[in-house]
Amino acid sequence: MAAPQASGSVRRRARNPANGVGSADKEQLGQWGRAWEVDWCSLIAVISLLCLAPFIVFYFVMACDQYQCSVTAPALDLYSGKTSLSEIWNRAPSFSWTAAKIYAIWVVFQVLLYICIPDVCHQVLPGYMGGVQDGARTPAGHVNRYEINGLQSWILTHTLWFANAYYFRWFSPTIIFDNWIPLLWCTNILGYAVSTFVFIKAYLFPTNSKDCKFTGNIFYDYMMGIEFNPRIGKWFDFKLFFNGRPGIIAWTLVNLSFAAKQQELYGQVTNSMILVNVLQAIYVLDFFWNEAWYLKTIDICHDHFGWYLGWGDCVWLPFLYTLQGLYLVYHPVQLSTANAVGVLLLGLVAYYIFRMTNHQKDLFRRTEGKCTIWGREPAYIQCSYSLVDGTKHRSKLMISGFWGVARHFNYTGDLLGSLSYCLACGFSHLLPYFYIIYMTILLVHRCVRDEHRCSSKYGKDWKRYTDAVPYRLVPGIF
Repeated sequence: MAAPQASGSVRRRARNPANGVGSADKEQLGQWGRAWEVDWCSLIAVISLLCLAPFIVFYFVMACDQYQCSVTAPALDLYSGKTSLSEIWNRAPSFSWTAAKIYAIWVVFQVLLYICIPDVCHQVLPGYMGGVQDGARTPAGHVNRYEINGLQSWILTHTLWFANAYYFRWFSPTIIFDNWIPLLWCTNILGYAVSTFVFIKAYLFPTNSKDCKFTGNIFYDYMMGIEFNPRIGKWFDFKLFFNGRPGIIAWTLVNLSFAAKQQELYGQVTNSMILVNVLQAIYVLDFFWNEAWYLKTIDICHDHFGWYLGWGDCVWLPFLYTLQGLYLVYHPVQLSTANAVGVLLLGLVAYYIFRMTNHQKDLFRRTEGKCTIWGREPAYIQCSYSLVDGTKHRSKLMISGFWGVARHFNYTGDLLGSLSYCLACGFSHLLPYFYIIYMTILLVHRCVRDEHRCSSKYGKDWKRYTDAVPYRLVPGIF
């Protein structure tokens, strides 16, 4: 049942031009993006995440800093009275201006790379799609344009990193690890600042009012976002920048800093640390090589930009997606050759499934089905849907290749890859396995959320599709 406050506010907003849509449009727009109204269960979940997520990040980082990466030891010490929350807090490194300067330079540098240096990689790298690209059509019918230069930014950033490490020596390669918890406070400041700014912006000067969604519930709107594609100027798109730059480019740099710290402490970099660096770098490079394709994914096509993406990309991603590397600084694991090869093969097979599944979908979409998948012409379900103005569009849902095995088989590859990162750390502690637990919850929830939206969008055509491809992730199981 919808919360009275939310539904009442939505009815009032239907008469507000700032919202851009009336109540008659909601049935059509319900198939896109997030909800118009908030039930009590969703509201409780939102408030819980807003309150608990920052402490979850702090807990894991603190567990490594104070308890040698034991997940249970802090809780047991608190329960037994051996320590208190205030003692744990006081032992944690505090905010520092050194970390603030490091992070400010980092973010400004990424902004400059994003908006000031047009992509040239697409001119010299065969098969790479960079430069100015069109995004997907928004619920209001707009097609945004993007400057795709993430791969170029990643290359320039890492070139400077290695040039500093081996030649200039302006700073130590361990600088990220050495300021890890102070940087946590800095990323939180930016995450909340950006989330608050776009929340206010949606009310005062939205980029496109017809692509805004107001529930009237401040907590839900703040977390899930109001604007679909908030922008400043022509090219600075908040969603693309924060999804792809400060966090994901930093991902591989953080891992390199952890490897450098392991070398400093123990005189060597273990094969497990190398595996984590290599396998996660493959994933990051895949993201940037296919950044133009990413414009058609759920994060860009359906999610609005709020705290969920703004804070999540600034804090959650760089601190929790790198837990394996952080763990290996405190617990250097040297795998046997057989185990190392097994982890590597699992990671590579997982990447193959992930990439080929997405490639098949992209090829099918670009050629409008006039292609070959697994040596034959792909089969598909013909669907139709409507935009807010009533315009009908047609779409095709492929049921061949990996997309005939399961409806989200790319997620299956993603999960297997996530498992390989964790297995590289051995089995002594639970902490490295948080990632596969989190990714399982995230992707299963995303499956359900995506399919609910598709069911609303395509109606009976979606039922025909699910009859043709009955399983979501694992054939015969789920």
